[in-house]
Amino acid sequence: MALKGGARIGLSFEAVFPHGCVFVPDSIAEAQDFDEKTRVRTPAKDKVTGLRVWQCRVMDMDPELGARSREVAVKILSPVQPVPPVGPFQPVEFEGLTVTPYVGSNGRLAYSYRATALVAPKTLAESRGKAA
Repeated sequence: MALKGGARIGLSFEAVFPHGCVFVPDSIAEAQDFDEKTRVRTPAKDKVTGLRVWQCRVMDMDPELGARSREVAVKILSPVQPVPPVGPFQPVEFEGLTVTPYVGSNGRLAYSYRATALVAPKTLAESRGKAA
């Protein structure tokens, strides 16, 4: 079985970020599409769902990354701008996470991540609920 170009593969948050991730402050922005003919930028809409596309950056907390880049961009499909956590570098999780593998301009395998929501970590939310 072969995957068609642009196939989105559903994954759990834990499969992509087993050590969690933290939100990079001030990194949520509406993604933009660029029309080569008119040279105009317009708000991006997801081709599958029709929802607006927002992009944020997170830092992967995997200790095996060492000195390599930890920054990962995740596109969030939502009719309204997702609300980030309060405070710098707060832990976050993504719901409805998918990955699309592709070959980058450098000829290397790369991944595009999409999610349906940016949320507080479930483990943190559960522990706060138990403490209350």
